[in-house]
Amino acid sequence: MRKLALSDEILLSIEKPARYIGNEVNSVMKDKDKVEVRFAMAFPDVYEIGMSHLGIQILYDMFNRREDVWCERVYSPWVDLDKVMREQKIPLFALESQEAVRAFDFLGITIQYEMCYTNILQLLDLSQIPMYAKNRTWEDPIVIGGGPCTYNPEPLAEFFDIFYIGEGETVYDELLDLYKSSRAKGVSREEFLLKAANIEGLYVPMFYEPKYHEDGTLKSFGPVREGVPSTIKKQIVKDVTNAVYPEAPVVPFIKATQDRVVLEIQRGCIRGCRFCQAGMLYRPTRERDVETLKEYAKTMLKNTGHEEISLSSLSSSDYSQLKELVDFLIKEFKGEGINISLPSLRIDAFSLDVMSQVQDIRKSSLTFAPEAGSQRLRDVINKGLTEEIILEGAGQAFEGGWSKVKLYFMLGLPTETEEDMKDIARLADKIARRYYEIPKEERHGKCQITASSSFFVPKPFTPFQWASMYTCEEYIRRACIVKHEFQEQLNRKSLKYNWHEADVTVLEGVFARGDRRVGKVIEEAYRLGCLYDAWTETFHNEPWMEAFANTGVDIEFYTTRKRELDELLPWDFIDIGVSKNFLKREWERAMEGTVTPNCRVQCSGCGAAQFGGGVCYEGKN
Repeated sequence: MRKLALSDEILLSIEKPARYIGNEVNSVMKDKDKVEVRFAMAFPDVYEIGMSHLGIQILYDMFNRREDVWCERVYSPWVDLDKVMREQKIPLFALESQEAVRAFDFLGITIQYEMCYTNILQLLDLSQIPMYAKNRTWEDPIVIGGGPCTYNPEPLAEFFDIFYIGEGETVYDELLDLYKSSRAKGVSREEFLLKAANIEGLYVPMFYEPKYHEDGTLKSFGPVREGVPSTIKKQIVKDVTNAVYPEAPVVPFIKATQDRVVLEIQRGCIRGCRFCQAGMLYRPTRERDVETLKEYAKTMLKNTGHEEISLSSLSSSDYSQLKELVDFLIKEFKGEGINISLPSLRIDAFSLDVMSQVQDIRKSSLTFAPEAGSQRLRDVINKGLTEEIILEGAGQAFEGGWSKVKLYFMLGLPTETEEDMKDIARLADKIARRYYEIPKEERHGKCQITASSSFFVPKPFTPFQWASMYTCEEYIRRACIVKHEFQEQLNRKSLKYNWHEADVTVLEGVFARGDRRVGKVIEEAYRLGCLYDAWTETFHNEPWMEAFANTGVDIEFYTTRKRELDELLPWDFIDIGVSKNFLKREWERAMEGTVTPNCRVQCSGCGAAQFGGGVCYEGKN
């Protein structure tokens, strides 16, 4: 019998004890005395969110295929258990062995979104690992970060030993082998990190130093040790079809956010929306072979007992074998009660046809993401959607039996005018109007259009990385303009409008483009009690504002300030393949309102062809 880290008394006193006991179906158990490397893979959010993350499932599977490694999972304890662990001095533990994280060789933390930064400090603190990398010894695990937020690692730089830049399937084996040989030879921790810094794709912050101009902008950034590379190159998997994929993912005991089999059909996106970081980071677009995906679908459903399969990608409609794959899934699992979910589809005749086959139309709503209300602004952001396409898609959906539509927009985009804001409400009304053009007897219930707007956050490695943000008050003013315009519309009874929190947006903007000086704000906010900032019910803006005041860090330096195109940016030392010249060119095209065709229509010379694969080489061999 495994000994649980928490007593029955504690488990019975907290919400959802199943988050902490491990031993789920397909979880990997090994004899700790027979492995050489123990790796704790952490997601800095609650179990249900972390269990839905594909990246961790892939790495968990990949590490555990090695006989010399045991990878276990760790999630942030929810606020109730967090309190108990502090009071009773219970160290953070991994689910499989229930043993303290501090006893592991590695603590890997996936960093998926900016608002989890205080949870990262919670993981370190509860694990009793020194907060700062410089204070750690061989008694502590090597703390390594990966995921999309590591493309600007600087706000978190001093808390991590290593950042892994890129896709995890490439150089981890090399790092684990280096660790084993370093420990066998008895080298110092620093010497090990120095060697790790020379593995392509690994960034070891302690060997780099930023210097600043008097106005606070970055003057220089580079290595302070000889033999350390000045540029870190993103790692990508050229052949995604033959890359490791978890055929028996762990099945959670309680309902996770995405309780289903996930089939990653492709990586990357051909579209080139100028606000979208993932679309730039994961270039070039690489497809998984359809026959391989069919086999995965059968195996994974059998190994998990899930009743839903989701096709995952940034833009599923652009997967060239989508029709064949969906037809296969419908036919193969007919009568077995398996749902097929297709997120991120463009709304066209094919997509609607597919959705009508796999969804209960009466219950489901369709989701469009026009992002901007006016055609002018959609051209600025390179959305590649015309009003005609949107209304045509909506019309086909209504005629096909749908009556509920969700629309996603962004407010605060570069060059946005008051007319652009009002056009959000006008576009929603035009869609409702299209519904009422259908003869009354052919309609399916009451029409319901729900429009939501988030506020735009400029992200590193996008053409909008130079864009200025607005203050919290200005975002709310913009949302009020849109809300008022909704109330003026003819079909207002069929329309609903809501918006994202503005104060969270401002913080996201600081972390997304912050430098090392932002680290002390995150530490101070954590000290003041900030935790689970991505959750509305646990987010508190006041202690964050107090943290900025206490540390003397100016929010507006990172948000509203105008950046010149030649300014040295905190993430410029990372090479993602997409060149800075391409991003500048796209910024200038945005200012002119010029659309750039997608990668399959025409290569725009972004630089990702240097990786030698994917869409850049399709049909050219």
